[in-house]
Amino acid sequence: MNSLDRYILRQCFSMMIFVTAALSAAVWLAQSLRLVDLIVNRGLSIELFLYMAVLILPRFLDIVLPVGAFIAVLFVFNRLISESELVVMRAAGLSPFALARPVFLLAGLAFVALMSLSAYFLPASNREFKDLQFEIRNRFVSALLQEGAFTTVSDQVTIYIGGRNERGEVIGLLINDDRDPQQPVTILAEQGAFASSDQGSRIIMVHGSRQRFDRATGKLSVLAFERYTLDLEMLRDAPLVRFRDAQERFLGDLFWPPADLDPLTRNSFLVEGHQRLTLPLSVFSFVMIPLACLLPGELNRRGQLSRILLAVGLALAFQSLDLVVKNLAGRQVTAIPLMYLIDLLPLTVGFGILLFSGIKIGLWRLAPATR
Repeated sequence: MNSLDRYILRQCFSMMIFVTAALSAAVWLAQSLRLVDLIVNRGLSIELFLYMAVLILPRFLDIVLPVGAFIAVLFVFNRLISESELVVMRAAGLSPFALARPVFLLAGLAFVALMSLSAYFLPASNREFKDLQFEIRNRFVSALLQEGAFTTVSDQVTIYIGGRNERGEVIGLLINDDRDPQQPVTILAEQGAFASSDQGSRIIMVHGSRQRFDRATGKLSVLAFERYTLDLEMLRDAPLVRFRDAQERFLGDLFWPPADLDPLTRNSFLVEGHQRLTLPLSVFSFVMIPLACLLPGELNRRGQLSRILLAVGLALAFQSLDLVVKNLAGRQVTAIPLMYLIDLLPLTVGFGILLFSGIKIGLWRLAPATR
């Protein structure tokens, strides 16, 4: 790698990191705001919030990184043209492929990062995030309860709270337990507080009553209490083993799923596996689009607005078509080869444009010598 390659690569790489970090921060902030309610109104710790916020990063980083590479290449090469640096490089005998070589190396680095995300970090983070959600839903019941709303803890248990005071205690509590259809139980309490331990969640209620209705005899028994403790672990009926969806699976599980899965689930796993492979490949097409738009033809230092707009339009069209094909593959697995075709189409077309441009420039330079 010569000094010019290092110069272009350094500028493109630094710009890609900056754009990717800026876009990731914006999307991460918007997504993290959905988790703030777990702290403000549900009583979860700030440490758990930060941990869950970090776990959602890989979800959109694999989408933001190719866009960051596209913007970086477009910005850097437009600046090289406007400052006549690219004109000097071309006058020194550098072909379009020579100028594009550091960009291909940049795309290779981004490809390795995206493959690591697809192969490990993305499914691992999704798996940990879903496990935390599952634990919060089934252990930290207090984090799911909303004031003035009926919350279904399980298929037969519903909890209602009227509100919370400044100490986090609930006011106006109702629990309806229909696990025994013949003897449903309703618990009413003026106040209550949730407590969590290694054994699970408990709710401590004061000044209330426990009513049991016997449908066989038609009798209603009422037990008034000053203090009553209910183990919420007894109320939930969540399964001990949670089924992991396609986004939580590693590549080996996606391409070789368990034999007992139904055909629809196996197809969704297969499509997800191919999406994990095509997404890293798309970064080569994203960086090729600005190269194919800016390098061929005359270089005008006064601006390349029309070419920039063309590159942006082609990138939007490429991304839209890619989403359409992936949605089609999700419904019909026979469309999976189209995913690879679409993701590699801009790279192939751009390669041909650069090749033709290089041949044209070479012929133009040889023309004075033949005259």
